[in-house]
Amino acid sequence: MSRQGRTEFLGKLASGSSNCVRELTLGSVVVARSLRESIHGFLSRSWEAVMGEKSENILKDFYIPNYILVAGSGVRNASNIPAFPLIVFINSKSGGQLGGELLVTYRALLNKKQVFDLGDSAPDKVLRQIYTNLQTLKYNGDTVASAIESRLRIIVAGGDGTASWLLGVVSDLKLPKPPPIATVPLGTGNNLPYSFGWGKKNPGTDPKSVISFLEQVRTAKEMKIDSWHIIMRMKAPKQGSCDPIAPLELPHSLHAFHRVSETDVLNMEGHHTYRGGFWNYFSMGMDAQVSYAFHSERKLHPEKFKNQLVNQSTYLKLAGTQGWFCASLFHPSSRNIAQLTNVKVMRRQGHWEELLIPRSIRSIVCLNLPSFSGGLNPWGNPNRRKQCHRDLTAPYIDDGLIEIVGFRNAWHGLVLLAPSGHGTRLAQASRVRFEFHKGAADHTFMRIDGEPWKQPLPVDDDTVIVEISHFGQVSMLATPSCQSKSVYDPASPVGYPDGEDDTNDDELSEDWEERRKLGAADTFKFPDGFDIAHLS
Repeated sequence: MSRQGRTEFLGKLASGSSNCVRELTLGSVVVARSLRESIHGFLSRSWEAVMGEKSENILKDFYIPNYILVAGSGVRNASNIPAFPLIVFINSKSGGQLGGELLVTYRALLNKKQVFDLGDSAPDKVLRQIYTNLQTLKYNGDTVASAIESRLRIIVAGGDGTASWLLGVVSDLKLPKPPPIATVPLGTGNNLPYSFGWGKKNPGTDPKSVISFLEQVRTAKEMKIDSWHIIMRMKAPKQGSCDPIAPLELPHSLHAFHRVSETDVLNMEGHHTYRGGFWNYFSMGMDAQVSYAFHSERKLHPEKFKNQLVNQSTYLKLAGTQGWFCASLFHPSSRNIAQLTNVKVMRRQGHWEELLIPRSIRSIVCLNLPSFSGGLNPWGNPNRRKQCHRDLTAPYIDDGLIEIVGFRNAWHGLVLLAPSGHGTRLAQASRVRFEFHKGAADHTFMRIDGEPWKQPLPVDDDTVIVEISHFGQVSMLATPSCQSKSVYDPASPVGYPDGEDDTNDDELSEDWEERRKLGAADTFKFPDGFDIAHLS
């Protein structure tokens, strides 16, 4: 064979071998892919089977039988006693469409009768009926009812306003064993859920996500949280509307109770006195003004506020357009807190003292939880030197003290983004009193747990009074990533002796019966035309 012939032969051989190798390789890839898909399909089916069985076992722990939830039912011997029976309340209008989707998923996984839409069912009526059923069945010897009452937990899905409402209801009802509460974040700030480790981002609404949340509820620990009573008194107008503030302008925790009755010791002739409660914060000034602008805009254009990230960016833009990044240029000194109000605090029972507010402070926050404006901690953690010289402690949620913090402008607020950033620490107290007299401003802005309103200020010799005092405690459920600290937790750096109580029985005995309700239950009803989305 010639050299050229051998070259052509070897080329064909090489080409053929290459094709064979390529075919073999492609065949191997196809086989490998097919094998991988088969294995993946097998594992997926196995995983779904395992998860299906696991999910079914998990859901049994939360499921409440029908007869427990229906009035007039007789005693039955149920085969399953739930380890963590649940009542679920969902604000279906919170989080854009997420609230409604979450409602569908929970009702598919649990008994429909244990999942309630807050747009249709008032929680005080629901809980009163369920506990009436439980007491009746217990009296007749039903062991399941007895176990459910002692183990019952509550889930509330919505914004901070919705969560606060539920806390107020549980506090007011004085239940035999108040159930601890877990919060699903469906709002813009979600400070309450974040404080107890439930996150601040809107959750998934699919069954897998909900079951994952339920697993966290099953392992969550109970924590006590202080609640705070607030009264607001102002002179009744001589003419015009019967209310100085339109009902829908007031936050739920205040207008739910409306004005106090004539027999209430807090009542003053010729004045309107409102009362309510909060669990996270009361604020006044620039932050409340931005929040009010946000809520007003959302009320006008609700279709633009269905995405959490969009809501948060809109919030920042409003802070800029309101001029709070250059407050000294855009806002007169009459808006400064020191110009608007006199502030008094009670550090020791029975002893009021004036609180000096720096003239530059334009926003003041009375804070109970270590989460404000979407997870920021305005109080921070004072070092030991400040603890010794100024008697400051960490922001414990169950020590009967509220932290009072001030901010100069929006830039000052951004300091909180730094690891050790904090506002201007003003005081810690068991009671705070704001007195507004006639001044340069005819109104200011206030906010309770995310709900803002525009507050008229005196135009004559009248005084508007806002007073905050320690009220009691409710139980929350917390995950291991909880941000809040308990004064009774051994891991906390500073503690108080067991049994110490700063309540002055003599001082409170006169009006305790009148003050024992926050107003979220009994008298609560939606005003005509009220949109529950306002609570998100």
